[in-house]
Amino acid sequence: MAHSTHGTRSRAVPHTLPDSPALGRGLILLMAFAAGLSVAGNYFAQPLLDVIEVDLHIGVTAAGLIVTAAQAGYALGLILLVPLGDIMDRRRLAVSLFALTAFFLLVTAVAPTGPLLIAGTLLTALTSVGAQVVVPFAATLAAPAERGRIVGVVMSGVLLGGLFGRLASGALSELGGWRTAYWVNALLMAVMAILLHNRLPRLPRPRDAAPMSYAGLLRSTLSLLRQEPLLRWRAAIGAFSMASYSVQLTALTFLLTRPPFDWSAAAVGLFGLLGVIGVVGMNVAARLSDRGRVQAVSGTAAALLTLSWLPLLAGESSLLWLAVGVISLNIAQQAGLNSSQNVIYALRPEARNRINSGFMTLFFMGGAVGAALTSVVWARAGWSGICLLGGSLAAGSLVLWVLERVRMASAARPGSVAVTR
Repeated sequence: MAHSTHGTRSRAVPHTLPDSPALGRGLILLMAFAAGLSVAGNYFAQPLLDVIEVDLHIGVTAAGLIVTAAQAGYALGLILLVPLGDIMDRRRLAVSLFALTAFFLLVTAVAPTGPLLIAGTLLTALTSVGAQVVVPFAATLAAPAERGRIVGVVMSGVLLGGLFGRLASGALSELGGWRTAYWVNALLMAVMAILLHNRLPRLPRPRDAAPMSYAGLLRSTLSLLRQEPLLRWRAAIGAFSMASYSVQLTALTFLLTRPPFDWSAAAVGLFGLLGVIGVVGMNVAARLSDRGRVQAVSGTAAALLTLSWLPLLAGESSLLWLAVGVISLNIAQQAGLNSSQNVIYALRPEARNRINSGFMTLFFMGGAVGAALTSVVWARAGWSGICLLGGSLAAGSLVLWVLERVRMASAARPGSVAVTR
């Protein structure tokens, strides 16, 4: 029978959970807000690169490595920590990761040198994957017919966390220096850990789940990438698209803080709010995916991501074209991500955390590569080189989607997962 150790808010969820609507509006919004706060700290440095560069006396390449550390740390957390949700209490895992993120944000806030700041950023990103424990948590609680929509809402929180994280860090840097955002987010993450501890339900392990060691869990995650062709294709598509998206995020700061724009860090963060429109793309994609149009969404998103680099190229000297490109690219990126999540979450519900781990690890590794390449390409080829790099990576995601459709159509057989529409 269900039992409670924290009152009615933390009741055990029955084993029929995956087929029953167990999410109220308040819990959905809490999970979305929590996911957003968790990832926000990974984006604080992006509009502050010039300020940090001057304050800590580091070069532009080292400043770019702060962004790379955030992406790489997140990727490590995805492969090393997120799979734990398949063998332990996901509520406890999520709360622990949120508390650790609060601590590492404090470490980052007091970093006196560039290397220590990079290390703090890496550790913060490592544990901030609590967001990616919350997302499959929501997918498991959701009724199948609403899974796309609910995952879209929680992932919208992740997107908004990144966008408002950049805005908040820019604004707070004007008030109390670039470290202020890290102090504030550390406090908010500690509060969120308490709220999640009180509100998240306990999810029992499936009755047929076999005992598994940590090493076996990691091997199983890699095995899923070998065993599930759709997971491999979607992870590769996601890696290329995130690399392209990361190029834009990183290079935009370099462009806007130099002539002809000469914007402040706060203004750069405010401009980044254009990406909020990506939430529209994600939620439209979610509803279409729930209606069986997931492949149409995937292909359209990959094509739009590629085409978005044309107005971005013109945006070197035109704020209007730059805005058009940023909006278009954000809509495409978020719609493509949501469609891929709908595909992979339908594969093996009992291994959803490991599937999410494998997919998101490669996804953010792509982002880390994109951020690292951005610093090099910017120094050698400027904005035109950045647009060529970003457009090429986006085109790679489109080519991979076409190849996925061809290969999966040729391998189709009775009983396969219905994701061909």
